[in-house]
Amino acid sequence: MLARKVTLATCALNQWALDFEGNLQRILKSIEIAKSKGARYRLGPELEICGYGCADHYLESDTVLHSFQMLAELLASPTTEDIICDVGMPVMHKSSLYNCRVIFLNKKILLIRPKMTMANRGNYREMRWFLPWNKPREIEEHYLPEIIQLVTGQETVPFGDAVLATKETCLGSEICEELWTANSPHIAMSIDGVEIFTNSSASHHVLRKSYLRTDLIKTATSKNGGIYLFANQKGCDGDRLYYDGCAMIAVNGHIVAQGSQFSLDDVEVLTTTQDLEDVRAYRTDKTSGKLMANEVYPRVRVNFTLSLADDVDMPSVQPIQIRFHTPEEEISLGPACWLWDYLRRSSQAGFFLPLSGGIDSSATACVVYSMCRQVCFAVSHGNEQVLADARRMVSDHGYVPKDPRDFCRRVFTTCYMASENSSQDTCRRAKELAEQIGSHHINLNIDSAVKAVITIFNLVTGKSPQFTVHGGCSRENLALQNLQARIRMVLAYLFAQLSLWTSGKPGGLLVLGSANVDESLRGYMTKYDCSSADINPIGGISKADLRNFIQYCIENFQLTALRSIMSAPPTAELEPLAEGQIAQTDEADMGMTYAELSVFGKLRKIAKCGPYSMFCKLIHMWKAICTPRQVAEKVKHFFRTYSINRHKMTTLTPAYHAEDYNPDDNRFDLRPFLYNTSWSWQFKCINNQVTRLESTQGNIADGASNEIK
Repeated sequence: MLARKVTLATCALNQWALDFEGNLQRILKSIEIAKSKGARYRLGPELEICGYGCADHYLESDTVLHSFQMLAELLASPTTEDIICDVGMPVMHKSSLYNCRVIFLNKKILLIRPKMTMANRGNYREMRWFLPWNKPREIEEHYLPEIIQLVTGQETVPFGDAVLATKETCLGSEICEELWTANSPHIAMSIDGVEIFTNSSASHHVLRKSYLRTDLIKTATSKNGGIYLFANQKGCDGDRLYYDGCAMIAVNGHIVAQGSQFSLDDVEVLTTTQDLEDVRAYRTDKTSGKLMANEVYPRVRVNFTLSLADDVDMPSVQPIQIRFHTPEEEISLGPACWLWDYLRRSSQAGFFLPLSGGIDSSATACVVYSMCRQVCFAVSHGNEQVLADARRMVSDHGYVPKDPRDFCRRVFTTCYMASENSSQDTCRRAKELAEQIGSHHINLNIDSAVKAVITIFNLVTGKSPQFTVHGGCSRENLALQNLQARIRMVLAYLFAQLSLWTSGKPGGLLVLGSANVDESLRGYMTKYDCSSADINPIGGISKADLRNFIQYCIENFQLTALRSIMSAPPTAELEPLAEGQIAQTDEADMGMTYAELSVFGKLRKIAKCGPYSMFCKLIHMWKAICTPRQVAEKVKHFFRTYSINRHKMTTLTPAYHAEDYNPDDNRFDLRPFLYNTSWSWQFKCINNQVTRLESTQGNIADGASNEIK
């Protein structure tokens, strides 16, 4: 009787750019797990051998060489026997570099399948390094390097857009971006009889993105049936992105297996057993697709079965209820996992955070506390790698992290840096939060350092700047605020480097920043102040989402100290107090609300609006609350202050990418940093439109008045 039930595996791996040996071990472990679950095919993430985030290292011949060396290790390993292995690596073909899948079985390479559609937008720059394969349904001979020939005995192998034909079914590959295109390869492949589709990805986390990705995976098989395997990178592999795993398997439009989106496990493997007859039955009514069949894929014949001879008793996996995290849960988990990867891979001993008692720094503290919770959870579930990393950080080989507060005390130092402009309320809030999360907390006063710097300035110039309330001008006022902020940055790095030294402990601390995405967009920060840090876990998150996250922490982490932080108005506390009370607020300083900033940010980046087109959209969006002239003033104020402060983005602390209107200048939002800040022609166009609209409204009003008479 013909066997028909196939067992397949996909995975999420926490690979690290250029960590060839570590990546190899994680790949081997995933194959070992897949085989132990009965799988006959294993799919891994995109470019998993070298790690996805190699960037310009792809241009180095070493990266290709070392990838082939690791491939030779995989081919020769007994672990890879009797299972089709699908791995990702860069391959040089005819003097051009391609992002490829290398599919092999029992020491023989079956096919090298190059990526056809490059990810070349937002955070991705694949066209900088790779050439897309532009020969659909064509293959060529690829000459293998000698190091591979010695293992496989093959001189050449097929290279190009082909599918695999085993004894009982047919498999076709997609690579990441190809799923997101209008004419995805799985469409033509399904019409040509392919029943199993695979997608190896390096898909990063963005808040609220998982719904779209899941929908694409489901719909890939909903129209014409099939089994769809999705593999993904996970973790921080060396930059601002967090790849959020969530490997998936879909069958005939339904999700049958879903991996975790956020976890500290380096290797996660999903398997499914599916009856091919279910796919064929689903397709029997799809006659329109069969009539369209005119694109024939080259078949690479494989003398191998994905099923076992006696599979009658093997149950097929049934559809599951899909799990989605709320945005607040995503903020709690994603940046925390990113911090853990950065901390353990940087070989540092913990974090140092200037904790002001405001929402932003408190949110950063809560992310670190969430990280500590996840570490304890992972250790309690037997994660030996997390345990080993935690012990190395705290320099205690017998330590077992069980209590998040205890672990937090060992790896997290918070510091309230008071000045004469600080209120007792923020000092109390910072102290209470530190006590509740367990961080080692320091209170210090920066006034003596500020006065020392002003004394030096006075000795040189004979002048002493004053705050506005004391008779100074706006330049003096701003300079004094910036001085306090920059001294806090200097002290943060001093304490981060030497805090552990003072207590006889080894290592240093990473300084955490706390500027949110809205403040970065507006430039509402001092250049080289406490926004300058080693990394920033909340730098890609909006103020509105951070407020919701704080509420989530109150309810789920029982951090009651956050209640008073939530109710307090955001303030920099850099100007003198008025009778002991805060006289300065962030929104008053910025001249706009955080809600307005989020709208400006989304229109500028996502909707790709300049000043005039933003005005044209907002006069309709805000017509119930603003006149056209008021909208015009808000838009002009935003673009004026944004352009004045854009230079600050060139030194922005590397931050967790979570929003698609992130102003990060490094690679996501490429703009000039020297603008004509008057925007003379753009603003003139807005003014002309305001005049026209007011004239039109005036004529309408006059007409209505005449009718009444």
